[in-house]
Order: sequence, then C-alpha cells, then structure tokens
Amino acid sequence: MLDIKFLRENPEVVKENIKKKFQDEKLVLVDEVIELDVQNREAKAKRDSLRNMRNTVSKQIGMLMAQGKRDEAEEAKKQVSAAADELLALENKIEELEAEVKNRMMVIPNIIDDSVPIGKDDSENVEVERFGEPVVPEFEVPYHVDIMERLNGIDLDSARRTSGNGFYYLCGDIARLHSAIISYARDFMIDKGFTYYIPPFMIRGNVVTGVMSFAEMENMMYKIEGEDLYLIGTSEHSMVGKFINTITDEAELPKTMTSYSPCFRKEVGAHGIEERGVYRIHQFEKQEMVVICKPEESMDWFKKMYTYTVEFFRSLDIPVRTLECCSGDLADLKVKSIDVEAWSPRQQKYFEVGSCSNLGDAQARRLGIRVRRKEKDNYFPHTLNNTVVAPPRMLIAFLENNLQADGSILIPEPLRMYMGGKEVIR
Repeated sequence: MLDIKFLRENPEVVKENIKKKFQDEKLVLVDEVIELDVQNREAKAKRDSLRNMRNTVSKQIGMLMAQGKRDEAEEAKKQVSAAADELLALENKIEELEAEVKNRMMVIPNIIDDSVPIGKDDSENVEVERFGEPVVPEFEVPYHVDIMERLNGIDLDSARRTSGNGFYYLCGDIARLHSAIISYARDFMIDKGFTYYIPPFMIRGNVVTGVMSFAEMENMMYKIEGEDLYLIGTSEHSMVGKFINTITDEAELPKTMTSYSPCFRKEVGAHGIEERGVYRIHQFEKQEMVVICKPEESMDWFKKMYTYTVEFFRSLDIPVRTLECCSGDLADLKVKSIDVEAWSPRQQKYFEVGSCSNLGDAQARRLGIRVRRKEKDNYFPHTLNNTVVAPPRMLIAFLENNLQADGSILIPEPLRMYMGGKEVIR
C-alpha cells in the first residue's frame, strides 16, 4: 500500500506506474482517492474546530452558572449538545471516508523499481544470467513421475482417492530424499547466518491482507470454515506477520530468518492442477528466507538472497538461470522480483523453482511494522522473501539432472549425510 501523502503529491507518477503494469482500469482509483482524501481532511478540520468550540463553551458553562447567568448557561449547554451530535456524524463520515480511501489504496499497485523491464506478462520476462552448463544426456530422460514410480517413490492413485488431484504420497528413498533436501536447505541458510523458524501454519485474515494483494489471496488461500484463519501459502506470510503492529529498534536490523513450512494453495488460474505430476500441486513443503531491513539496504539484500538460491542449486550440480520479472508479471505489492529456474534435461528448457521478491515498505505499511530510529521519526522497513528450495517441484530438476543411464539416481555429496551415507538410489 502506498503512502497517501506520496499519492497526494505525485498522482501522475502513480498513474504512470499503473500504466507500466498494464492495469489501466485502476487509473480512475487515483483521482477517486484524491477526492475522497480532500473530503476526509475537510471533515477532520471541521471536527477539530467543533471540538475546540465545544471545549471552550463547556468551560464557560461553569463560569456562567457561578455568575448566576442561568439562561446563558442553558444556551451554552444547547450549543455543546448540538456540537456533540454534529461531532458524532462527522466521526462516522470520517470513518466511512477512510474506509473508502483504504479500499482503493489496497488495490493500487506498489511503485516498481526503475530497473524492472516493462512487459505485459511472463512471456516478456528477461533472462539475467546462467549458472552451470545445461546437459542433455544421450539416453532418454523419462517423465519425473515415471522416474519416481520406477523407484517405488510415489503413489498418486491413492492420493487421488483420499484427496483428489494435486496431492501425492511420497515413499521410500524418494520421501527420504525430499526430507534430505529440506534439511540440507535449513542448514545451508543457518550457515549463512539466518535464524531458523518453524512458524504457525494458519494465520488470521488481517495478516493475509497485510502480506498479499486481494487477487493473490483469492487465487491462493484456503480459508478455515467458521474461523478467522487461513492456511498459509508460504511461510513468508507467517514470518512477516510475526511483526504486525510492532516497533523494532533500528539497531536490531536486519532481521534475517529462514523458515520451514508446508504450503497450501488453491492454484486457481490458467495453469490448473496436473492429474499426473508434482509441478503444480495443492500441498508442498518449502524452506524460505525472509529479511526485514532498512530501506537503503533492501536492494543489496535482494541480490544476496537470490544468489543464495543459485549457490544452493549449484552445490547440487543443477544448472540454473535467473529471470527478471517484467512489470506486468509483478504482483501488486512487489517492487522487483527475480525467478530462479532450473534446467530440465527432459524438456530441454528451464522451469521455475524459486522466486525472490522485494516488496519495499508495502507489507510493513499494511501491517503496522515500524522501526524506531534514535532522534528521528519512526519508519516502515522493507520486507523481502525468497525461496531456498521447494520440493517436490525441485525433485523434478534433481531427478532429471542426476539420473544415470541405468535408471539409478546419483546422490550429490552434500545430501549424503542426510541420506544415511547413501550415494545412489536404485
């Protein structure tokens, strides 16, 4: 959510940003906010004037009574009573106007960084850099589910019977490999100096609307029936929500956290849910990194964070590339975002395995997260999040890139300690 003062003083900048995101239908919101804001400030000025008048007249009533001027005192009481009625009406009007302003401000997109490429959708995202040499083996690479089934590592049929499409049973060495990757990711980030968390897997509605846009919320979040609770789509939601309505001393920044959680997603949209596969599913697990920092440090942290993900995948010898998200592919709260994509030998192309986002002060402003600065005003920090790893999607890249000609899977050295010393899955 933008600062109302910024919008008030820079309406054309806000409109130009909306155009860059190809959301022209939202242009009218800027003018509506400005008009409602004018009405709101006028109502507040009138309220404050009435309060001063009421306070002044109230003090006079006692003096008039003491002087025996009962008629004048009674007239003053009528003024106070009338002012009270008008004040109540003004307070209601101000509350309504502020709600109308907030409703519009919540859907006006954040100002994107100047470095973000302009484009309508993900087809216009821009490759930044490649890491590792993509290899296509001489033998055929089967579909990832076929690889898992040959190793007795997945059961989709049973999951369809218990839960429907978009769910799975992992078992045996594949399930162990899944857990090994998560454990390695946890320790990888702890070694980078991040504090490890396991957060709540359900959050309240005010946290949900604080960390994401309404469109994301509608397409992603599962609501618990009859309760003000939602299943998290990623641990970023809980980890940023952890600081709702708090003030942190500036000396405590940056907050660098890595969190494990299951993730639950409706996956409403064009991609749908695969009947056979684990690329787009309703339930998965993820190791995340979240940073809360000073505004002037957020772009440095942004680069560090996606670089950590690249380093993690390269430590497992998986070729990756980074892809800059264009303006039209950015969610409304994001200032800048880079996807990390892994190489698929079977498809002979890259596919998304993680995403790093800088949200500026949007989440902090929505959630009332503030930083106390010595001898200066408090301010809103910047929040960033990034995927370290999200199996089972990452398993697709892992299995394809470590598949041997005989159908076995090579276990890279960093994972072996989590696999009981096993070097190969057969």
